[in-house]
Amino acid sequence: MADNREAGPSTDEAIVQEPLTPLTKVLLVVALIFLLLSSVFIGLFAGAQHKLNSGRGGGGGDLSSTQLACLSPECIILSSSILSSLDTSQDPCENFYEYANGGWLKSHPIPSDKGAFGNFEALAQENRRVLQQILSSESSYSSTSYDQQILKKLREFYNSCMDESKLAELGTEPLASVTSRVRRLLKSETTVVDTTVKEKHSNKNGLTAAIAYLHSRGIDGLFSVDIEGDVGADPNFMTFWFSQPELGLPSKEYYDEESIVELYQSVLQRLVLTLADEEELLGVRSELPPTALTVPEERLRVWPPWPWPPWGGDDDDGGDDDETEPMTPAKASKLAWKIIDLEKAIANASLDLDILYQDPIATYNPAPLEDLTTALPEIKFPEYFAAFTPRNFPSNVILTSTTYPSSLSAILNATTSETLEAYLVTRAGLALAPLLSLETEAWKAVRNLQEVLQGLKKGAVGDRAEFCTTQVEQAMGFATGRYFVNETFAGDSKEKGTKIIKDIVQTFKKSLSHIEWMDKKSAAAAGEKADAIRIKVGYPVSPDTLDPRSIAIYYTRVNIHEGTFFDNILSASANDEYLKWQKLGKQRDPEAWEMFPSTVNAYFNPPANEIVFPAGILQPPFFSRDWPGYMSYGSFGQVASHELTHAFDSAGRLYNQQGKLEQWWTNATSEGFQKRQDCIVKQYSEYTIDDGKGGKIHVNVRATSTSGENIGDTGIIQAYRAWKAQYDTGFESGTEYLLPGLNYTREQLFFISFARAWARNMRTQSAVARVRTDPHSPNQYRVDGTLFNVPEFAEAFQCSPKSKLNPPQEKRCLFW
Repeated sequence: MADNREAGPSTDEAIVQEPLTPLTKVLLVVALIFLLLSSVFIGLFAGAQHKLNSGRGGGGGDLSSTQLACLSPECIILSSSILSSLDTSQDPCENFYEYANGGWLKSHPIPSDKGAFGNFEALAQENRRVLQQILSSESSYSSTSYDQQILKKLREFYNSCMDESKLAELGTEPLASVTSRVRRLLKSETTVVDTTVKEKHSNKNGLTAAIAYLHSRGIDGLFSVDIEGDVGADPNFMTFWFSQPELGLPSKEYYDEESIVELYQSVLQRLVLTLADEEELLGVRSELPPTALTVPEERLRVWPPWPWPPWGGDDDDGGDDDETEPMTPAKASKLAWKIIDLEKAIANASLDLDILYQDPIATYNPAPLEDLTTALPEIKFPEYFAAFTPRNFPSNVILTSTTYPSSLSAILNATTSETLEAYLVTRAGLALAPLLSLETEAWKAVRNLQEVLQGLKKGAVGDRAEFCTTQVEQAMGFATGRYFVNETFAGDSKEKGTKIIKDIVQTFKKSLSHIEWMDKKSAAAAGEKADAIRIKVGYPVSPDTLDPRSIAIYYTRVNIHEGTFFDNILSASANDEYLKWQKLGKQRDPEAWEMFPSTVNAYFNPPANEIVFPAGILQPPFFSRDWPGYMSYGSFGQVASHELTHAFDSAGRLYNQQGKLEQWWTNATSEGFQKRQDCIVKQYSEYTIDDGKGGKIHVNVRATSTSGENIGDTGIIQAYRAWKAQYDTGFESGTEYLLPGLNYTREQLFFISFARAWARNMRTQSAVARVRTDPHSPNQYRVDGTLFNVPEFAEAFQCSPKSKLNPPQEKRCLFW
């Protein structure tokens, strides 16, 4: 067939004949340079690959030296982040924390408005950015009416916080409305303790109503309450727990520091003065009408009780107060010192933190309600319970301290009404002043205290959007969590995270038969407990993160008022307390969570025998579904193994597989464990931090206060073994690929991945506060102290027998 197309040059000829433009020439040169660099890189990498796979490099099995590294943009970025975090001038066998994190620490200074900044804080900040975009956008994320309702509530909450001009206009008025209500309730005649005693040091009328009001808004004072399982009888039966309160200062030790106490006194004085002045200006100081607090029987006739709260809304001003002596600076100063004396007495009557945190037997003291009411008659507990509208009042309670109720009674009867009123008012001030406008005296006073205790730069204030996002997350975290999960936890992230956890559980079970201090009977029981542990990953189903109706119902009682940020916070707090009290006398909800989906943390709950891992921590630098196995097991694996090990640490081992307090180990096994616990207490007691005054503070302020967490950290060996156990399968499936430019074995990268998670810069003041209040050790010891007890680490880095992190075997505290 004839070809009728017009004859012309071929395509190749056209290209050859076409002259090159200057841009084309530049691009050709760039391409040639790129090809040359790629050839050099591949050649260098091939040599490194041969070294990695020729002995030290393999994670297991006889590996092929022809396996290539991942060269995707994601792998290059991950490799770059690892390289930039290192400080190779350090000896990994002497100071692995600095070796793995020195580069990161130098390039991530602490923001001026924060006391510490590390990978946990960086990830939390990144998670808040995701939430902030959701809160500040107009997108619906879903067409359901429930989602529209939830998002409207969340965004109005966020916008009310961002409206700084409205906050400035309101000034201290929102806080003054709370404190004036406290005063009126305290002076009311609805809760008379003993009408025959008229001496001014006797108990104060209305104390029950006043403390119930504060507690209903999440403000601690005098004592604290939790609704948790009865671990001695039925861990799933939710019971009333009575315990000591938080203090105005972070811990007992601060009340012995003269400079801190003087600062605290000045802050309390400023709060007392400014709130008295504001209340007087507003004209809201008045006695509560006798009808404002109904009797319990009437309150319980309708279920669910409504309206809420039973003493009126937060905007109820009440009537006029009798004339009182005006507050003066001199009087406020005296009251501030009396508040401190009261708090010191409460601190002295409280348990030390090592007992509170680490001794579940000493803190489990079941008793009839009558015992509590007899020991502490100043609080009318039936009326206190009625304020929270539980369906059933408890007939039995659990005391964390058998002596605290009677000690508190003595303290109250030695405290004047005026001092007690000032204490309750300043409890509200310390809790709520940070929510006011930055221009208010109350905000400035409390901020001054925070700056000194945390070492913050004076006057430095963080990003308002980040602050407001945090407030919304804390107030309605299951609602924000729904949209966070949609944005960040897609695909098979849940499945891959769960696999790592289950691999570690199985590895732990296999190791039980090889633990020389654990006999066969105890090992079998430990295996049963490991099998019984409930694993929760990503997000809850109660309320159901994937069901907007469930979320909407959960937050039904949160009434959001546009432009009234303070009221929104109080409404959310009241909702939390209401829901907490609805658990009383019921069986535990097995699907409930104690953390929000966006939280960068995880936990083990002994009574529920569950380990929980929110989607918030299943993000880089802890987890990615696309990471190689040695990275995932080294980073997220340590989180999983830590929480699992808590089930068998100094406190967790005292709970059986049903979450009940019981001696389920043999005496011989318990004795063997105790020897190793004594070993780890001794090891960490030798670690210190600077106190900022030229001295040192030992990590274990109290000998056993951190032992449970340190034992939890020893679980990293289970993550390492779990990674090794699955290595061959992972290698065959391509999940053990190497990263470009890293001249490290997979074993070494496992431990580097472990250590990187703990990178954190911390101001001296914040570090001191942490040692005094936090059962976790400082991060450098969570790395080096842990690896001191892991022979596999010393082997991976070929450490000399004389190096710090390769001690003689007999000096190691080997649990597992």
